Amino acid sequence: MITYNSDGIRMPNIRKRATTAWIKAVAASYGRSVGEIGYLFVSDERILEVNKEYLGHDYYTDIITFDYDEGETINGDIVISLDTVRSNAEQYAKNYDEELHRVIIHGILHLCGINDKGPGEREIMEQAENRALAMR
Repeated sequence: MITYNSDGIRMPNIRKRATTAWIKAVAASYGRSVGEIGYLFVSDERILEVNKEYLGHDYYTDIITFDYDEGETINGDIVISLDTVRSNAEQYAKNYDEELHRVIIHGILHLCGINDKGPGEREIMEQAENRALAMR
């Protein structure tokens, strides 16, 4: 089951059923099934609090993914700052809806085992994001 919630901000306008079906299809393309996924949409200030409290990082980010995978079933909590999604869309001259969905699927791709911190990994993640967005 995939849940979508917001904390202190207005819920983004996403089509939950269609987004859930898309997420499941992307996970399946990596040989994974979807267990319990919880999305929480927050402000920059809230994601900074989460980043400090749980990861010891003192900086803003667009997404934090907490991985609770069990074998081939992905489970996790995904916290997304809509403030940062909006500013990134503006900075990269992207449509807000496309940027939001890129970040939504970014967390799922992490749960499927794709990383983006090591050498060459960012490019692999971007390719995976683009493939996933094409499935939408």
